Amino acid sequence: MTSISIVEREMTEAEFARMNAGFDEHTIEHGNPIETSERFGFVVMDGERFVGCSSGLAYRNDNGYSNWFFITDLFIERTYRKQGLGAAALRKLEERVAALGIKNIWTWTAAYEAPGFYKKQGYKVFCELEDWYSSGHSRVGLRKALVRQP
Repeated sequence: MTSISIVEREMTEAEFARMNAGFDEHTIEHGNPIETSERFGFVVMDGERFVGCSSGLAYRNDNGYSNWFFITDLFIERTYRKQGLGAAALRKLEERVAALGIKNIWTWTAAYEAPGFYKKQGYKVFCELEDWYSSGHSRVGLRKALVRQP
């Protein structure tokens, strides 16, 4: 009989693949389809200069997209902030994913970054993890129901 041990180390590629296959098996056992992620995004340009972006992940299975979109990135260069560009880039992203039939959108932000910005765009806080950052600031989860665009 083999002895069981728990070893502190990184997984091999084969072990990582087996873990993911095991998660997929568990997902299917519970009646959920396997999903893959697709990235959607917009880039904000001033002529040829990159000044910001909005992007995130939609999750898709054989039946279409899931009900939730995750915003991974929303960034505007400091000198371009307070001009409505962040709101415009976010709105474009929301419209794009709503057109896919996705009903909700969510993100994480730092309490020192953008919760007030997201609230102005109609987002609601669903979670706050106090003292997430070493500075003592919280990590804030925000969500919004999307209206499908015709």
